Amino acid sequence: MGSTGITYVVTMVFSLIVLILSSYTAGYDYFQFTQQYQPAVCNSNPTPCKDPPDKLFTVHGLWPSNSTGRDPKYCNPSNVTSHMLKNIQAQLEIIWPNVLNRTDHIGFWERQWKKHGSCGRPAITNEVDYFQTVIKMYITQKQNVSKILAKAKIEPEGRIRMLKDIEDAIRNGTNNKKPKLKCQKNSRMTELVEVTLCRDSNLTQFINCPSPILPGSPFLCPANIRY
Repeated sequence: MGSTGITYVVTMVFSLIVLILSSYTAGYDYFQFTQQYQPAVCNSNPTPCKDPPDKLFTVHGLWPSNSTGRDPKYCNPSNVTSHMLKNIQAQLEIIWPNVLNRTDHIGFWERQWKKHGSCGRPAITNEVDYFQTVIKMYITQKQNVSKILAKAKIEPEGRIRMLKDIEDAIRNGTNNKKPKLKCQKNSRMTELVEVTLCRDSNLTQFINCPSPILPGSPFLCPANIRY
């Protein structure tokens, strides 16, 4: 083999190694901890929820993200089983239910792990650590949006609320950091569907959410919303 051929082989091997490593430790610079308001999720879904929703914000997902560029997805994902989660499944069913189909919590959790959690290394070490981290954030560290709003006397009463009041209440519970709010119009009124709290890449502190929903998006929240 000539020098040109050797150079080609070395280049290909190096590129393959880089590809493997990059897929295993995908780049990200912050986390989105997104919670969804169950009634609004059911109202905005084309297929009705199979069970009545609770008037709560529960977890949608914990997503490694990039403030610029694409977010990492599907980084060497592995399967999630009920046996793997047997010690924490009861907690997960409360704080992280499959709102659309409560007979398939495991499938929902597995999709979240494969698409997002698998890209969380080194902050997230494995499947179980991903779910334990969410439990810790939601319960132990009190990053529960329903409780944050309730502390500000904003309860889920289906009333018209000022967006500023909701954002200010969330800021008060997150060291004055800006959240990301997602809304959707249903029955002539716009509902608050999701609230995202943003954390640094080490999951140690809140940060201002760097990627707000832009004007013109159907998910942009107006000045007055229903909650």
